[in-house]
Amino acid sequence: MNPAIQSMLEKYRCETRQDYENALKEIIQEIALLGLWRAKFFEHAAFYGGSALRILYGLDRFSEDIDFSLLEPRKDFELAPYLDAVKVELTAMGFVVEVDERSKSIETSIDSAFIKAKTKEHLLRIDVPAALSERIHHKEQMKIKLEVDTEPPGGFETEAKLLLQPIAFSVKTYKQPDLFAGKIHAVLARARLSERVKGRDYYDFVSYIGRGVPVHMGHLEKRLRQTNTWMSEKQMTREDILDLLEQRFLNLDVESARKDILPFIKDHEAVAIWSRDFFLSLLSRLKVS
Repeated sequence: MNPAIQSMLEKYRCETRQDYENALKEIIQEIALLGLWRAKFFEHAAFYGGSALRILYGLDRFSEDIDFSLLEPRKDFELAPYLDAVKVELTAMGFVVEVDERSKSIETSIDSAFIKAKTKEHLLRIDVPAALSERIHHKEQMKIKLEVDTEPPGGFETEAKLLLQPIAFSVKTYKQPDLFAGKIHAVLARARLSERVKGRDYYDFVSYIGRGVPVHMGHLEKRLRQTNTWMSEKQMTREDILDLLEQRFLNLDVESARKDILPFIKDHEAVAIWSRDFFLSLLSRLKVS
């Protein structure tokens, strides 16, 4: 095993196959961030979403994807050169991966790619116990999606955050009030655009509330207007957000949300309290900036 990978693995207390897979995915994500940093990607973009909250701010859940936002809209943005840098970095660390840009079937502001690696081969590379790996088919793949918003709504602020593994480097990211704005937008817009309940959104919402992070109203309003989730001509207020969230929570399929989050957390008791009333009770604690 690469010594740098071994050092990164030490912070995880892996017991189950899911533990090892989550740890491996996160290590790949952090090495991908290093490759992007070397390629000067963060001169043009910022890290955001659940993975940013996990890797940079210590959220106690894992994330499948790594999401980025350009610092300003650019329709001519090319993702491919940065994907090459990601593959070079992962290869240098001993990973055998494919990094493929996803072709667009429809016009969209999201550029995306997948980092693909054979699950069994790479779990064995990090010395997963044989009892956990022997039932994995040799063709099974783990996938990590990388997405870049090339037409981001404005009104956000960024900061540099330091990572120390596998080497010391820095990542540009949204400040937490803007990350929280993106999460509230996900809670509201995903419910309108899809029937799928993503429990990870609600887990993150609880985390922001619990840590007293205020939501940046200006950025949230721009996000909601961009997806036609907020269409009023008047400026959005805290009361407007509370009303929208209240309607969402009153219709939440709590069991589906709980089922979605369980593979990404170690302590399942953390979501035992979830109910519609629980989420509604959090609204009085919502801070804005």
